[in-house]
Amino acid sequence: MPLDRKSPPPKGRLASLVGYPVKLLPGVLLCILVAAISFGLEGLELRLFEHPYVEALVMAILLGMCIRGFWTPPERWRYGIAFSAKQLLEVAVMLLGASISFAMIAASGPLLLGIIVLAVLITLAASFALGRMLGLPLKLSILIACGNSICGNSAIAAVAPVIGADADDIASSISFTAILGVLMVLGLPLLIPLLQLSATQYGILVGLTVYAVPQVLAATVPAGLVSTQIGTLVKLVRVLMLGPVVVGLSLAASRRRGDSRIGAGKKRFDLFKFVPWFILGFLVLAALRSFDAIPGDLAGPIRTLTVYLTVVSMAALGLGVDVRVLAKVGGRVTAAVALSLLLLLAMSIGLIRLFP
Repeated sequence: MPLDRKSPPPKGRLASLVGYPVKLLPGVLLCILVAAISFGLEGLELRLFEHPYVEALVMAILLGMCIRGFWTPPERWRYGIAFSAKQLLEVAVMLLGASISFAMIAASGPLLLGIIVLAVLITLAASFALGRMLGLPLKLSILIACGNSICGNSAIAAVAPVIGADADDIASSISFTAILGVLMVLGLPLLIPLLQLSATQYGILVGLTVYAVPQVLAATVPAGLVSTQIGTLVKLVRVLMLGPVVVGLSLAASRRRGDSRIGAGKKRFDLFKFVPWFILGFLVLAALRSFDAIPGDLAGPIRTLTVYLTVVSMAALGLGVDVRVLAKVGGRVTAAVALSLLLLLAMSIGLIRLFP
């Protein structure tokens, strides 16, 4: 029986299956090395200051950019770097769903929940509008808006694969957002005596304006246990807004892509064309977590794996960034982030007056 010429012989197929991981190995190992150094620096920061002001995620992208500044990876390294920047990031976004419980939303109370949702929606719209007014590209404006409104670097990393953002957009939005986020953490405690804030008010203010949970702890621990508990609760509920926002952006992006391909003929709904596989996985894991189908013993390791994969992906993105591109948009990105942060701060100060 003659061989089918359209398909490779068994030996060729086997060689292809073995060769693909081998081809990825150098680039993936480089990204893991950069991520490991970043975690080491975060650990050193934790020992010196008790709280990490700059997360390993930010460290990874900055280290990757530094390496890329004086060394351009040859082709044999690029396969693994590209795989880490895209596929590993998509897996990390999917696993993020396992750390989200919709029950937490109900537990926060209707007034506080309404304030958090209102703050996120207004900041999203205003930050996006500011970015576009300053002449930033569409995808970069979306990344900055999501980062400022929800949870900083994690939101940017989650939204990026959904809208198809490139490495330069992700690096610039994370880098400038992270720097201003640290300044916010250092400056917020000064508002306690200045505005005569109660522990409850200050906790809500921090939860509404600070990017990451470790930064919430850094900003609230000096103000006492009540501020820390309330600030963490508000921050976690704010993080839960990431789910609806990511799904909404996914549907909008898919519809936009679909509109350009519409022609004469029958249209058939295909869920996977509208919602990427990793977003469907995200929703499934979030639903399982909400119904306690994911045991608590398993939720912790999944969360840890999510963090590791995200940091490896950020290292890969940094290795693919052209610093000259960042220099061109740096001033406008800084202006967009700073103005939207000021707006969020002013709005949050007004909203916390509703609480004693």
